[in-house]
Amino acid sequence: MSDGFRITQLAAVTARFVTYDWAFPRENADAIAAHWQTRIARAPGMFDGTVLLCCDHAVADGAARLDLFATRYATFTYYRDTRHADARIADARIANAFAAIVPWTSDGAVLLGEMGARTANAGQLYFPCGTPDPDDIQGARVDLAGSAARELAEETGLALPDEAETDWVLLEGEGQLAFLRPVRFPETAARLVARIADHLGAEAEPELAGMHVVRGRDDIDAARMPGFVRAYLADAFPPAR
Repeated sequence: MSDGFRITQLAAVTARFVTYDWAFPRENADAIAAHWQTRIARAPGMFDGTVLLCCDHAVADGAARLDLFATRYATFTYYRDTRHADARIADARIANAFAAIVPWTSDGAVLLGEMGARTANAGQLYFPCGTPDPDDIQGARVDLAGSAARELAEETGLALPDEAETDWVLLEGEGQLAFLRPVRFPETAARLVARIADHLGAEAEPELAGMHVVRGRDDIDAARMPGFVRAYLADAFPPAR
């Protein structure tokens, strides 16, 4: 347990797409609509598309299994933003499950992206990631590994190395199931940051404002990093002696 998150090493993650009758959107339609108007007033670029949430999961023998269902992004954001403030709406079955690549550099650093001004979490520091969506559905399966690789490429321009590691680390807490795939790149932090800067400079509306380099616990930013990021970094970097 680190920073309130349970950490589990995994060799495999599988997810399937299911139909799930979630009463929450029907019971809170007016509140969801009002909350969404508040959100887009602050970040007009937000889009109320379809996202996938988790309604069931299990971990056994080094493998995780997930059931994911479709809902609107506006519904998800209202649920996420209010579940801790109002215990009446909390549902232990529902979790924000997502996958992300953790870019490790050849000189032992971890790279985080700083969310751009037009995003919902402007200024926050994240691993390149996003909530799964219909593009990740392949038949009855949801491709979380593909989702993580796609988000990495879209946000940073990086492709996974040919011999990329395939193990996962699950961070479970705060209503989240963060499936992190640590991958070591054959380049230094300075070189990767420069490559990503070139990618961001070529985009009309980049999602990231820039990159943040973490080389140890002293670089953990409690104000700008969400809980699962802080928990992973605190576990990955040993305390200074």
